[in-house]
Amino acid sequence: MKVLVIEDAVTSATVVCNWLNNVGLTSFHAYTGEEGLEMFKRERPDLVLLDIVMPGMDGFEVARQIREFEREAWTPIIFLTARTDDRDLQRAIEAGGDDYLIKPVSEIVLRAKISAMRRMAQMRDSLRDTKRKLQKANRDLRRLSAIDGLTGIANRRCFDDTLLREWRRCSRSLQPLSLLVIDFDLFKLFNDHYGHQMGDECLKIVARTLEETTQRPNDLVTRYGGEEFAAILPETSAEGAQAVAEAMRVGVENLKIDHAWSTVSSVVTISVGVASLVPPRDEEAGIPALIKAADDSLYRAKESGRNRVDVATEVTIPLPEPEAAPASRRA
Repeated sequence: MKVLVIEDAVTSATVVCNWLNNVGLTSFHAYTGEEGLEMFKRERPDLVLLDIVMPGMDGFEVARQIREFEREAWTPIIFLTARTDDRDLQRAIEAGGDDYLIKPVSEIVLRAKISAMRRMAQMRDSLRDTKRKLQKANRDLRRLSAIDGLTGIANRRCFDDTLLREWRRCSRSLQPLSLLVIDFDLFKLFNDHYGHQMGDECLKIVARTLEETTQRPNDLVTRYGGEEFAAILPETSAEGAQAVAEAMRVGVENLKIDHAWSTVSSVVTISVGVASLVPPRDEEAGIPALIKAADDSLYRAKESGRNRVDVATEVTIPLPEPEAAPASRRA
């Protein structure tokens, strides 16, 4: 344990430092408040013993500046002073002190006070460690709550949260927002003939491929449900989204995962529906319209033979129904 003694009286400081050294503590001595502050910042002691009356900066100001410097941290401060006025004690505590001893103080009393402060410091460290662990646990829980357990990519909950956030952001910046809805072609036949374990492995591989196809930090690929995936592409036009969708389609086809029972290809393929718009301001109710447009495009891609990309020509957001006029009063 390191103890910083800030005391202008050489004799008093020497006696206190000797007491500290005798009980196995490491002591540092500063003669002025300014020197004490510099030493505190450099050595970061576990305890400060602080006089009030010193040339230049007094102990009250030293304590205040220590507390300002530490911000969220806390180092115990014990005032050692010849002042006996209760108002000085009050000022010392208000300045950031934790205890107040009147000189001359006995070695036994000082050691007892230091032991008490050490216990308080240990409790502080334990609480800080617990807080860090809880914060990490909360971060991990938030992360896990947003991850699909099978594929390791974002889940439906994360999709909903992200789509709402990006809708609002793009509506403010007047930038396009694109959505891809992706589905395996004839995946039920794959599961039926290769088994669900192989089906799960196929989902994992394809999920990684879809995620690797997106390049920008704000793009998000999620598992949408079952064998369906979705990709949110902020600030992406319909043409850009179509290019990403086509790259995904080609990337999955190039995996060359056998699908002998497919009527589309001898390997696993996907179909992709694309929808894009500039979200109108204050029209978050339009999100379902964007999803429906992408779903409809996916349906058209499947109806057209699968293993292809279809892009919605427009996204129609229904106008809100007008409120019913109040019934007129009868005379």
